[in-house]
Amino acid sequence: MQRVYAEVRFAGHLVRLSLASNMEYRASFITQAVGMFINNGIYFVFWLLFFDRFKEIRGYQIEQIFLLFAIVALGYGLGHTFAGNAARLAWLIAQGRLDYYLTLPRPVLPHLLFSYMEPSAAGDLTCGLVWYVFTGRFDALSILLFLVCSVLAAVIFMSFRALSGCLSFFIGNASRWSSFLSNTLLTFSLYPMGLFQGVIRLILFTLVPAAFVGAVPVEVVETHSLTLLGGIAGAAAVSVVVLVLVFRLGLRRYESGSALNVNI
Repeated sequence: MQRVYAEVRFAGHLVRLSLASNMEYRASFITQAVGMFINNGIYFVFWLLFFDRFKEIRGYQIEQIFLLFAIVALGYGLGHTFAGNAARLAWLIAQGRLDYYLTLPRPVLPHLLFSYMEPSAAGDLTCGLVWYVFTGRFDALSILLFLVCSVLAAVIFMSFRALSGCLSFFIGNASRWSSFLSNTLLTFSLYPMGLFQGVIRLILFTLVPAAFVGAVPVEVVETHSLTLLGGIAGAAAVSVVVLVLVFRLGLRRYESGSALNVNI
């Protein structure tokens, strides 16, 4: 337990250092965050126009869409705030940039993931909180479940994104594949699960766990189902375990980079 506590503290230090680094260029940080907020808002306009004409889709009304987007946006924002390097893992592996982390007496994977913060993630965080206000669910239990589901969604998001980045261990530079797979997860998580049936629905609960990022958390907040919450927690735990196993396997194939990199 002492070692776990020490690693959590270390991760906290990494996040604070990343935030301080971003604050050195405050104008750029704010610009990227505001830009992401506007981008998300423009994307949501489609649903506003849709529900202005059609009041319901597969059991979803506009309140459920607000809740869906709130959970996904907050989870995405949390993930890229605390573990921003998951999005760059494919590139880091392909460029041989893991050498720095391999030479230090810390677990490689968490040190690697938590050492970078994506500036635009602040815009996603803000969107998630603002959209939740429009759901009208202000009772303490609903708010707590919303926050817990968002944290679990963040774990699944970043585990999947890092896992897709690990493809670079096996096929060379997999940056495009990593982006494609991550965008697939994000895209499908933003739609009501009732739209998908058969094989696609099965995939969204397994290989591309979009259901556990969006639709299932929405049902948890609406029904206060601890059983479904346990299912999301289980999916998050499995995603972390799979990531750790694949990353360790990939490290055996890793080839050091020849470039000289300075890390501060």
